[in-house]
Amino acid sequence: MTAPWWRGATIYQVYIRSFADGNGDGVGDFAGLIAKLDYIASLGVDAIWLSPIHPSPNRDWGYDVSDYSTVNPEFGSDADFDRLLVEAHTRGLKVIIDEVLAHTSDEHAWFRESLEGGEKADWYVWAPACEDGTAPNNWLSVFGGPAWSYHPARREYYHHKFLRQQPKLNWCNPQAREAALSVFDYWLARGVDGFRLDVANAFLHDPTLADNKPVPIPDRTRWHWSHAANLQNHCHDSNLAANLTMLNEIRRRVERFPDRFVMGEFSEEPERCGGYAAATRGVHSGYSFPLLEADQLNASFIRAHYEDLARFPEYWPSIAFSNHDVIRAPTRFGGQGAPPDLARLLLALLICLRGTVLIYQGEELGLPQAELHRDQLRDPVGDLYYPFNRGRDGCRTPMPWDDRAANLGFTTGSPWLPLSPYHSALAVSVQEQDSQSTLAYARKLLVLRRNCAALRLGKIEFLDWPAPLFAFLRSYENERVLCIFNMGAEQASFHQALINCATPLLPSSNNPTQLSCDALDLPPYAAWLGLTA
Repeated sequence: MTAPWWRGATIYQVYIRSFADGNGDGVGDFAGLIAKLDYIASLGVDAIWLSPIHPSPNRDWGYDVSDYSTVNPEFGSDADFDRLLVEAHTRGLKVIIDEVLAHTSDEHAWFRESLEGGEKADWYVWAPACEDGTAPNNWLSVFGGPAWSYHPARREYYHHKFLRQQPKLNWCNPQAREAALSVFDYWLARGVDGFRLDVANAFLHDPTLADNKPVPIPDRTRWHWSHAANLQNHCHDSNLAANLTMLNEIRRRVERFPDRFVMGEFSEEPERCGGYAAATRGVHSGYSFPLLEADQLNASFIRAHYEDLARFPEYWPSIAFSNHDVIRAPTRFGGQGAPPDLARLLLALLICLRGTVLIYQGEELGLPQAELHRDQLRDPVGDLYYPFNRGRDGCRTPMPWDDRAANLGFTTGSPWLPLSPYHSALAVSVQEQDSQSTLAYARKLLVLRRNCAALRLGKIEFLDWPAPLFAFLRSYENERVLCIFNMGAEQASFHQALINCATPLLPSSNNPTQLSCDALDLPPYAAWLGLTA
Protein backbone atom coordinates (compact mmCIF):
# COMPACT_ATOMS: atom_id res chain seq x y z
CA MET A 1 0.00 0.00 0.00
CA THR A 2 1.38 3.40 -0.99
CA ALA A 3 2.02 5.75 1.93
CA PRO A 4 0.09 9.05 1.93
CA TRP A 5 2.11 12.00 0.61
CA TRP A 6 2.55 13.60 4.04
CA ARG A 7 4.08 10.55 5.72
CA GLY A 8 7.80 11.29 5.79
CA ALA A 9 7.34 14.49 3.80
CA THR A 10 9.26 17.70 4.39
CA ILE A 11 7.09 20.77 5.00
CA TYR A 12 8.54 24.29 4.72
CA GLN A 13 6.95 26.81 7.08
CA VAL A 14 6.40 30.28 5.62
CA TYR A 15 5.77 33.13 8.05
CA ILE A 16 4.11 35.19 5.32
CA ARG A 17 4.52 38.60 6.92
CA SER A 18 8.30 38.16 6.93
CA PHE A 19 8.96 36.08 3.80
CA ALA A 20 8.88 38.34 0.74
CA ASP A 21 7.13 41.65 0.07
CA GLY A 22 5.76 42.02 -3.45
CA ASN A 23 4.25 45.52 -3.26
CA GLY A 24 6.76 47.48 -1.20
CA ASP A 25 4.60 48.18 1.85
CA GLY A 26 7.00 46.43 4.23
CA VAL A 27 4.80 43.38 4.83
CA GLY A 28 5.30 40.01 3.16
CA ASP A 29 2.43 38.97 0.91
CA PHE A 30 1.11 36.41 -1.58
CA ALA A 31 2.76 38.16 -4.55
CA GLY A 32 6.14 38.03 -2.85
CA LEU A 33 5.66 34.38 -1.94
CA ILE A 34 4.65 33.46 -5.49
CA ALA A 35 7.86 35.09 -6.75
CA LYS A 36 9.86 32.83 -4.40
CA LEU A 37 8.10 29.53 -5.10
CA ASP A 38 10.88 28.41 -7.44
CA TYR A 39 13.34 28.89 -4.57
CA ILE A 40 11.19 26.83 -2.21
CA ALA A 41 10.75 24.09 -4.81
CA SER A 42 14.52 24.03 -5.38
CA LEU A 43 15.01 23.01 -1.75
CA GLY A 44 13.38 19.64 -2.39
CA VAL A 45 10.47 20.04 0.03
CA ASP A 46 7.01 18.60 -0.50
CA ALA A 47 4.71 21.28 0.91
CA ILE A 48 4.49 24.75 2.40
CA TRP A 49 2.74 25.62 5.63
CA LEU A 50 1.47 29.20 5.69
CA SER A 51 1.06 31.21 8.87
CA PRO A 52 -2.54 32.48 9.27
CA ILE A 53 -3.90 34.00 6.08
CA HIS A 54 -7.13 35.51 7.45
CA PRO A 55 -8.00 39.12 8.37
CA SER A 56 -6.79 40.06 11.83
CA PRO A 57 -6.35 43.14 14.02
CA ASN A 58 -2.84 41.74 14.62
CA ARG A 59 -2.90 41.78 18.40
CA ASP A 60 -1.17 38.40 18.03
CA TRP A 61 -0.11 38.83 14.42
CA GLY A 62 -2.74 36.74 12.67
CA TYR A 63 -3.45 34.29 15.47
CA ASP A 64 -6.46 36.45 16.37
CA VAL A 65 -8.77 35.90 13.40
CA SER A 66 -11.60 38.32 12.69
CA ASP A 67 -13.02 36.61 9.56
CA TYR A 68 -12.48 33.01 8.43
CA SER A 69 -14.14 33.43 5.03
CA THR A 70 -11.49 35.48 3.27
CA VAL A 71 -7.80 36.46 3.30
CA ASN A 72 -5.95 39.26 5.04
CA PRO A 73 -5.89 42.25 2.64
CA GLU A 74 -2.35 42.99 3.84
CA PHE A 75 -1.32 39.81 2.01
CA GLY A 76 -3.41 40.35 -1.12
CA SER A 77 -6.82 39.41 -2.49
CA ASP A 78 -8.70 36.14 -2.65
CA ALA A 79 -7.73 35.99 -6.31
CA ASP A 80 -4.07 36.35 -5.29
CA PHE A 81 -4.42 33.43 -2.90
CA ASP A 82 -6.10 31.29 -5.56
CA ARG A 83 -3.21 32.09 -7.89
CA LEU A 84 -0.78 31.06 -5.15
CA LEU A 85 -2.50 27.68 -4.93
CA VAL A 86 -2.25 27.16 -8.69
CA GLU A 87 1.40 28.26 -8.85
CA ALA A 88 2.39 26.07 -5.90
CA HIS A 89 0.57 23.03 -7.26
CA THR A 90 2.18 23.56 -10.67
CA ARG A 91 5.55 23.18 -8.95
CA GLY A 92 4.48 20.05 -7.10
CA LEU A 93 4.10 21.83 -3.76
CA LYS A 94 1.16 21.14 -1.44
CA VAL A 95 -0.27 24.11 0.48
CA ILE A 96 -1.20 23.81 4.17
CA ILE A 97 -2.76 26.75 5.99
CA ASP A 98 -2.76 27.62 9.67
CA GLU A 99 -6.25 27.49 11.18
CA VAL A 100 -6.85 29.10 14.56
CA LEU A 101 -10.22 27.84 15.74
CA ALA A 102 -9.88 27.30 19.48
CA HIS A 103 -10.34 31.07 19.80
CA THR A 104 -11.14 34.08 17.61
CA SER A 105 -10.41 37.78 17.69
CA ASP A 106 -12.66 39.90 19.88
CA GLU A 107 -13.40 41.79 16.65
CA HIS A 108 -14.96 38.72 15.02
CA ALA A 109 -18.67 39.12 14.27
CA TRP A 110 -19.40 36.00 16.32
CA PHE A 111 -18.00 37.58 19.46
CA ARG A 112 -19.79 40.88 18.90
CA GLU A 113 -23.06 38.96 18.62
CA SER A 114 -22.20 36.94 21.72
CA LEU A 115 -21.80 40.19 23.65
CA GLU A 116 -25.36 41.09 22.71
CA GLY A 117 -26.81 37.75 23.87
CA GLY A 118 -29.34 36.08 21.61
CA GLU A 119 -28.54 33.06 19.43
CA LYS A 120 -24.76 33.32 19.87
CA ALA A 121 -24.78 34.10 23.59
CA ASP A 122 -23.18 30.74 24.40
CA TRP A 123 -20.73 30.64 21.48
CA TYR A 124 -17.93 31.74 23.82
CA VAL A 125 -16.98 30.72 27.35
CA TRP A 126 -18.74 33.13 29.71
CA ALA A 127 -19.04 32.88 33.50
CA PRO A 128 -20.23 35.14 36.33
CA ALA A 129 -17.72 36.89 38.54
CA CYS A 130 -17.11 35.75 42.08
CA GLU A 131 -19.01 37.80 44.64
CA ASP A 132 -15.98 40.01 45.24
CA GLY A 133 -15.60 40.71 41.50
CA THR A 134 -12.64 38.44 40.89
CA ALA A 135 -12.31 35.90 38.08
CA PRO A 136 -14.40 32.70 38.12
CA ASN A 137 -11.41 30.43 38.83
CA ASN A 138 -7.61 30.26 38.91
CA TRP A 139 -6.93 29.63 35.21
CA LEU A 140 -3.91 31.54 33.96
CA SER A 141 -3.29 32.95 30.50
CA VAL A 142 -0.28 31.85 28.46
CA PHE A 143 0.39 35.55 27.85
CA GLY A 144 0.29 36.55 31.52
CA GLY A 145 -2.29 37.12 34.24
CA PRO A 146 -5.74 35.57 34.69
CA ALA A 147 -7.25 33.80 31.68
CA TRP A 148 -10.44 35.79 32.17
CA SER A 149 -11.54 39.33 31.31
CA TYR A 150 -14.62 41.09 32.62
CA HIS A 151 -17.02 42.67 30.14
CA PRO A 152 -19.65 45.10 31.44
CA ALA A 153 -21.90 44.50 28.43
CA ARG A 154 -22.79 41.10 29.90
CA ARG A 155 -21.69 41.68 33.49
CA GLU A 156 -19.67 38.49 33.14
CA TYR A 157 -16.15 37.27 32.48
CA TYR A 158 -15.09 35.60 29.25
CA HIS A 159 -12.27 33.09 29.02
CA HIS A 160 -9.13 33.59 26.91
CA LYS A 161 -6.18 31.22 27.03
CA PHE A 162 -3.98 33.87 25.42
CA LEU A 163 -4.56 37.63 25.05
CA ARG A 164 -7.81 39.17 26.28
CA GLN A 165 -8.42 40.03 22.62
CA GLN A 166 -8.56 36.28 21.84
CA PRO A 167 -11.79 34.99 23.43
CA LYS A 168 -12.18 31.23 23.65
CA LEU A 169 -14.70 29.75 21.23
CA ASN A 170 -17.09 27.39 23.01
CA TRP A 171 -16.75 24.07 21.17
CA CYS A 172 -19.24 22.56 23.64
CA ASN A 173 -21.95 24.54 21.85
CA PRO A 174 -23.10 22.51 18.79
CA GLN A 175 -23.79 25.60 16.65
CA ALA A 176 -20.41 27.19 17.42
CA ARG A 177 -18.66 23.88 16.78
CA GLU A 178 -20.39 23.43 13.41
CA ALA A 179 -19.49 26.98 12.39
CA ALA A 180 -15.85 26.23 13.18
CA LEU A 181 -15.90 22.89 11.34
CA SER A 182 -17.43 24.56 8.30
CA VAL A 183 -14.26 26.63 7.98
CA PHE A 184 -12.41 23.45 7.05
CA ASP A 185 -15.03 22.57 4.43
CA TYR A 186 -14.77 25.99 2.81
CA TRP A 187 -10.99 26.11 2.45
CA LEU A 188 -10.71 22.48 1.35
CA ALA A 189 -13.19 23.27 -1.42
CA ARG A 190 -11.00 26.26 -2.31
CA GLY A 191 -8.15 23.81 -2.94
CA VAL A 192 -5.89 23.83 0.10
CA ASP A 193 -4.16 20.53 0.84
CA GLY A 194 -4.46 20.57 4.61
CA PHE A 195 -4.22 22.41 7.88
CA ARG A 196 -1.97 23.04 10.83
CA LEU A 197 -4.22 23.40 13.90
CA ASP A 198 -3.14 26.07 16.34
CA VAL A 199 -3.35 24.93 19.99
CA ALA A 200 -5.03 21.69 19.00
CA ASN A 201 -5.05 20.70 22.68
CA ALA A 202 -7.48 23.47 23.63
CA PHE A 203 -10.75 23.00 21.76
CA LEU A 204 -12.56 21.78 24.88
CA HIS A 205 -12.62 23.09 28.44
CA ASP A 206 -14.08 21.70 31.66
CA PRO A 207 -17.66 23.07 31.77
CA THR A 208 -17.61 22.96 35.59
CA LEU A 209 -14.73 25.48 35.50
CA ALA A 210 -12.79 23.57 38.16
CA ASP A 211 -9.49 25.11 39.24
CA ASN A 212 -6.28 23.90 37.63
CA LYS A 213 -3.98 22.10 40.04
CA PRO A 214 -0.58 23.58 40.92
CA VAL A 215 2.65 21.92 39.85
CA PRO A 216 4.15 20.67 43.15
CA ILE A 217 6.98 22.96 44.22
CA PRO A 218 9.60 20.15 44.34
CA ASP A 219 8.74 19.28 40.73
CA ARG A 220 9.21 22.78 39.38
CA THR A 221 12.08 23.30 36.95
CA ARG A 222 13.61 26.42 35.42
CA TRP A 223 10.99 26.11 32.69
CA HIS A 224 8.12 26.16 35.20
CA TRP A 225 9.47 29.26 36.95
CA SER A 226 10.00 31.08 33.65
CA HIS A 227 6.31 31.86 33.33
CA ALA A 228 3.45 31.96 35.83
CA ALA A 229 1.11 29.89 33.64
CA ASN A 230 3.62 27.03 33.74
CA LEU A 231 3.17 26.76 37.51
CA GLN A 232 -0.18 25.02 37.14
CA ASN A 233 -1.21 21.85 35.35
CA HIS A 234 -3.56 22.80 32.54
CA CYS A 235 -5.98 19.97 33.15
CA HIS A 236 -9.28 21.89 33.15
CA ASP A 237 -8.83 24.88 30.81
CA SER A 238 -7.46 22.56 28.08
CA ASN A 239 -5.97 19.10 27.50
CA LEU A 240 -9.16 17.21 28.33
CA ALA A 241 -9.21 13.57 27.30
CA ALA A 242 -12.45 14.35 25.46
CA ASN A 243 -10.51 16.74 23.22
CA LEU A 244 -9.72 13.66 21.13
CA THR A 245 -13.37 13.55 20.04
CA MET A 246 -12.96 17.01 18.51
CA LEU A 247 -9.78 15.94 16.72
CA ASN A 248 -11.63 12.90 15.36
CA GLU A 249 -14.39 15.15 14.04
CA ILE A 250 -11.91 17.51 12.40
CA ARG A 251 -10.17 14.57 10.74
CA ARG A 252 -13.47 13.25 9.39
CA ARG A 253 -14.23 16.64 7.87
CA VAL A 254 -10.80 16.87 6.27
CA GLU A 255 -10.97 13.32 4.91
CA ARG A 256 -14.17 14.09 3.03
CA PHE A 257 -11.69 15.45 0.49
CA PRO A 258 -9.11 13.04 -0.95
CA ASP A 259 -5.39 13.21 -0.24
CA ARG A 260 -5.60 15.91 2.44
CA PHE A 261 -3.66 16.31 5.69
CA VAL A 262 -4.22 17.80 9.13
CA MET A 263 -1.59 18.15 11.85
CA GLY A 264 -1.90 19.65 15.30
CA GLU A 265 0.18 21.78 17.62
CA PHE A 266 0.15 20.27 21.13
CA SER A 267 1.87 22.66 23.48
CA GLU A 268 0.76 20.94 26.71
CA GLU A 269 0.39 17.27 27.72
CA PRO A 270 -0.08 15.92 24.16
CA GLU A 271 -0.72 12.31 25.14
CA ARG A 272 -3.65 13.21 27.41
CA CYS A 273 -5.47 15.44 24.95
CA GLY A 274 -5.17 13.10 21.97
CA GLY A 275 -1.93 14.46 20.62
CA TYR A 276 -0.39 11.01 20.46
CA ALA A 277 -3.29 9.12 18.90
CA ALA A 278 -3.36 5.93 16.87
CA ALA A 279 -3.18 5.93 13.10
CA THR A 280 -6.96 5.94 12.70
CA ARG A 281 -7.82 8.39 15.49
CA GLY A 282 -7.14 12.05 16.04
CA VAL A 283 -5.35 14.19 13.48
CA HIS A 284 -2.92 12.60 11.02
CA SER A 285 0.13 13.95 12.85
CA GLY A 286 1.19 16.52 15.38
CA TYR A 287 4.11 18.11 17.10
CA SER A 288 4.81 19.08 20.69
CA PHE A 289 7.49 21.25 22.24
CA PRO A 290 10.27 19.10 23.75
CA LEU A 291 12.43 19.47 20.63
CA LEU A 292 11.50 23.13 20.18
CA GLU A 293 12.45 24.12 23.72
CA ALA A 294 15.57 21.96 24.20
CA ASP A 295 18.76 24.00 24.55
CA GLN A 296 21.46 21.47 25.52
CA LEU A 297 23.24 19.87 22.56
CA ASN A 298 23.39 16.17 23.34
CA ALA A 299 21.57 13.00 22.43
CA SER A 300 19.34 12.95 25.48
CA PHE A 301 16.68 15.40 24.32
CA ILE A 302 16.16 13.43 21.10
CA ARG A 303 16.14 10.02 22.76
CA ALA A 304 13.78 11.15 25.53
CA HIS A 305 11.26 12.45 23.00
CA TYR A 306 11.31 9.27 20.95
CA GLU A 307 11.01 7.17 24.10
CA ASP A 308 7.78 9.05 24.82
CA LEU A 309 6.61 8.47 21.25
CA ALA A 310 7.48 4.76 21.46
CA ARG A 311 4.58 4.28 23.88
CA PHE A 312 2.28 5.14 20.96
CA PRO A 313 3.65 2.94 18.15
CA GLU A 314 0.89 3.78 15.64
CA TYR A 315 1.33 7.53 16.03
CA TRP A 316 3.17 9.41 13.27
CA PRO A 317 4.98 12.51 14.59
CA SER A 318 5.89 15.80 12.99
CA ILE A 319 9.39 16.93 13.96
CA ALA A 320 10.69 20.49 14.25
CA PHE A 321 13.64 22.27 15.86
CA SER A 322 12.56 25.83 14.95
CA ASN A 323 9.38 27.73 14.20
CA HIS A 324 7.71 31.13 14.64
CA ASP A 325 7.33 30.69 18.42
CA VAL A 326 10.81 29.75 19.64
CA ILE A 327 14.42 30.92 19.51
CA ARG A 328 16.09 29.76 16.30
CA ALA A 329 17.87 26.46 16.88
CA PRO A 330 21.51 27.51 16.17
CA THR A 331 21.25 30.27 18.79
CA ARG A 332 19.31 28.13 21.23
CA PHE A 333 21.98 25.43 21.22
CA GLY A 334 25.11 27.48 20.50
CA GLY A 335 24.49 31.08 21.49
CA GLN A 336 24.60 34.14 19.27
CA GLY A 337 28.05 33.28 17.93
CA ALA A 338 27.25 29.67 17.05
CA PRO A 339 29.45 28.35 14.22
CA PRO A 340 27.86 27.55 10.83
CA ASP A 341 28.83 23.90 11.33
CA LEU A 342 26.37 23.70 14.22
CA ALA A 343 23.51 24.91 12.02
CA ARG A 344 24.41 22.26 9.44
CA LEU A 345 24.60 19.55 12.10
CA LEU A 346 21.12 20.45 13.34
CA LEU A 347 19.75 20.38 9.79
CA ALA A 348 21.24 16.93 9.17
CA LEU A 349 19.87 15.62 12.46
CA LEU A 350 16.40 17.02 11.79
CA ILE A 351 16.21 15.64 8.27
CA CYS A 352 17.33 12.17 9.38
CA LEU A 353 14.77 11.76 12.17
CA ARG A 354 11.60 9.69 11.90
CA GLY A 355 8.48 11.68 11.18
CA THR A 356 7.22 14.43 8.94
CA VAL A 357 9.90 17.13 8.97
CA LEU A 358 8.99 20.79 9.52
CA ILE A 359 11.61 23.32 8.39
CA TYR A 360 11.13 26.97 9.33
CA GLN A 361 11.99 29.65 6.76
CA GLY A 362 15.67 30.59 7.04
CA GLU A 363 16.56 27.35 8.78
CA GLU A 364 18.03 26.16 5.48
CA LEU A 365 20.33 29.22 5.62
CA GLY A 366 21.45 28.56 9.19
CA LEU A 367 20.03 31.88 10.39
CA PRO A 368 20.69 32.76 14.05
CA GLN A 369 18.18 34.57 16.23
CA ALA A 370 17.99 38.29 15.47
CA GLU A 371 18.68 40.71 18.31
CA LEU A 372 16.19 43.56 18.60
CA HIS A 373 15.95 46.60 20.88
CA ARG A 374 12.86 47.03 23.00
CA ASP A 375 11.45 49.80 20.80
CA GLN A 376 11.61 47.39 17.84
CA LEU A 377 9.56 44.63 19.44
CA ARG A 378 6.04 43.90 18.16
CA ASP A 379 5.27 40.67 20.02
CA PRO A 380 3.09 40.85 23.18
CA VAL A 381 5.27 38.17 24.83
CA GLY A 382 8.35 40.39 24.48
CA ASP A 383 6.45 43.30 25.96
CA LEU A 384 5.43 41.15 28.94
CA TYR A 385 8.84 39.93 30.10
CA TYR A 386 11.50 42.18 28.57
CA PRO A 387 14.47 41.93 29.01
CA PHE A 388 14.28 38.46 30.63
CA ASN A 389 12.36 37.24 27.59
CA ARG A 390 12.46 39.29 24.40
CA GLY A 391 9.55 37.43 22.86
CA ARG A 392 9.26 35.87 19.45
CA ASP A 393 10.23 38.73 17.15
CA GLY A 394 13.84 37.56 16.94
CA CYS A 395 12.81 34.47 14.97
CA ARG A 396 10.28 36.38 12.87
CA THR A 397 12.50 39.01 11.25
CA PRO A 398 12.34 39.11 7.43
CA MET A 399 14.16 36.67 5.16
CA PRO A 400 17.52 37.90 3.81
CA TRP A 401 17.34 37.45 0.05
CA ASP A 402 20.01 39.75 -1.38
CA ASP A 403 23.03 41.05 0.54
CA ARG A 404 23.47 43.91 -1.97
CA ALA A 405 19.89 45.23 -1.81
CA ALA A 406 18.17 47.53 0.64
CA ASN A 407 16.52 45.57 3.45
CA LEU A 408 18.39 42.52 2.12
CA GLY A 409 15.88 42.27 -0.71
CA PHE A 410 12.86 41.64 1.48
CA THR A 411 11.09 44.92 0.66
CA THR A 412 11.62 48.24 -1.10
CA GLY A 413 9.67 49.92 1.69
CA SER A 414 10.04 50.09 5.47
CA PRO A 415 9.97 46.51 6.87
CA TRP A 416 7.48 45.71 9.60
CA LEU A 417 10.39 44.25 11.62
CA PRO A 418 14.01 45.24 11.03
CA LEU A 419 16.38 42.97 9.12
CA SER A 420 19.20 41.52 11.20
CA PRO A 421 22.65 42.78 10.15
CA TYR A 422 24.00 39.35 11.12
CA HIS A 423 21.88 37.81 8.37
CA SER A 424 23.55 39.72 5.52
CA ALA A 425 26.44 37.26 5.14
CA LEU A 426 23.92 34.38 5.15
CA ALA A 427 21.61 35.85 2.50
CA VAL A 428 20.35 33.58 -0.27
CA SER A 429 22.37 35.58 -2.84
CA VAL A 430 25.59 34.77 -0.96
CA GLN A 431 24.88 31.12 -0.32
CA GLU A 432 23.69 30.41 -3.87
CA GLN A 433 27.26 31.15 -5.03
CA ASP A 434 28.92 28.82 -2.50
CA SER A 435 28.82 25.07 -3.08
CA GLN A 436 29.87 24.54 0.55
CA SER A 437 27.17 26.78 2.06
CA THR A 438 24.52 25.70 4.53
CA LEU A 439 21.91 26.19 1.80
CA ALA A 440 23.78 23.87 -0.58
CA TYR A 441 24.10 21.28 2.18
CA ALA A 442 20.39 21.54 3.05
CA ARG A 443 19.49 20.87 -0.58
CA LYS A 444 21.69 17.77 -0.68
CA LEU A 445 20.12 16.48 2.52
CA LEU A 446 16.57 17.05 1.28
CA VAL A 447 17.21 15.35 -2.04
CA LEU A 448 18.68 12.42 -0.16
CA ARG A 449 15.66 12.18 2.14
CA ARG A 450 13.22 12.38 -0.77
CA ASN A 451 15.00 9.54 -2.59
CA CYS A 452 15.62 7.32 0.44
CA ALA A 453 12.69 5.26 1.72
CA ALA A 454 14.52 4.44 4.96
CA LEU A 455 14.83 8.13 5.87
CA ARG A 456 11.27 8.99 4.87
CA LEU A 457 9.36 5.98 6.15
CA GLY A 458 11.68 3.75 8.14
CA LYS A 459 11.78 2.88 11.79
CA ILE A 460 14.46 4.40 14.04
CA GLU A 461 16.82 2.44 16.26
CA PHE A 462 19.13 4.37 18.60
CA LEU A 463 22.65 3.08 19.19
CA ASP A 464 24.47 3.31 22.52
CA TRP A 465 27.63 5.07 21.40
CA PRO A 466 29.73 7.24 23.72
CA ALA A 467 29.28 11.02 23.80
CA PRO A 468 29.76 13.27 21.98
CA LEU A 469 28.71 10.79 19.29
CA PHE A 470 25.06 10.21 18.57
CA ALA A 471 24.04 7.46 16.20
CA PHE A 472 20.94 5.65 15.00
CA LEU A 473 19.78 3.36 12.23
CA ARG A 474 16.87 4.09 9.92
CA SER A 475 15.53 1.01 8.17
CA TYR A 476 12.74 0.26 5.73
CA GLU A 477 12.30 -3.11 4.07
CA ASN A 478 15.83 -4.00 2.85
CA GLU A 479 17.31 -0.51 3.10
CA ARG A 480 19.30 0.60 6.16
CA VAL A 481 20.95 3.97 6.73
CA LEU A 482 23.48 4.56 9.50
CA CYS A 483 23.30 8.15 10.79
CA ILE A 484 26.21 9.42 12.89
CA PHE A 485 26.57 12.86 14.45
CA ASN A 486 29.43 14.48 16.35
CA MET A 487 27.57 16.64 18.86
CA GLY A 488 30.80 18.10 20.25
CA ALA A 489 33.19 20.95 19.42
CA GLU A 490 36.20 18.63 19.04
CA GLN A 491 37.08 16.03 16.43
CA ALA A 492 35.87 12.53 17.31
CA SER A 493 37.73 9.41 16.20
CA PHE A 494 36.28 5.97 16.81
CA HIS A 495 36.03 2.38 15.63
CA GLN A 496 32.73 0.61 15.10
CA ALA A 497 32.00 -2.55 13.14
CA LEU A 498 28.80 -1.09 11.69
CA ILE A 499 30.89 1.33 9.66
CA ASN A 500 32.74 -1.51 7.96
CA CYS A 501 31.95 -1.48 4.25
CA ALA A 502 29.25 1.18 4.66
CA THR A 503 28.68 3.30 1.58
CA PRO A 504 28.72 7.07 2.29
CA LEU A 505 25.56 8.81 1.09
CA LEU A 506 26.81 12.40 1.09
CA PRO A 507 29.91 14.34 2.10
CA SER A 508 30.40 15.62 5.64
CA SER A 509 28.85 18.98 6.42
CA ASN A 510 32.25 20.59 7.00
CA ASN A 511 35.85 19.27 6.89
CA PRO A 512 36.37 16.00 5.02
CA THR A 513 35.45 12.94 7.02
CA GLN A 514 38.06 10.19 6.98
CA LEU A 515 36.64 6.69 6.62
CA SER A 516 38.69 3.51 6.53
CA CYS A 517 37.25 0.05 7.20
CA ASP A 518 35.65 0.31 10.67
CA ALA A 519 37.30 3.62 11.64
CA LEU A 520 35.78 7.07 11.26
CA ASP A 521 37.27 10.49 12.03
CA LEU A 522 34.42 12.96 12.37
CA PRO A 523 35.08 16.75 12.56
CA PRO A 524 33.32 18.95 15.14
CA TYR A 525 29.57 19.29 14.60
CA ALA A 526 29.68 16.95 11.62
CA ALA A 527 27.21 14.39 10.35
CA TRP A 528 27.91 11.21 8.40
CA LEU A 529 25.35 9.03 6.68
CA GLY A 530 26.02 5.66 5.16
CA LEU A 531 24.09 2.89 3.49
CA THR A 532 24.79 -0.32 5.36
CA ALA A 533 23.89 -3.98 5.14
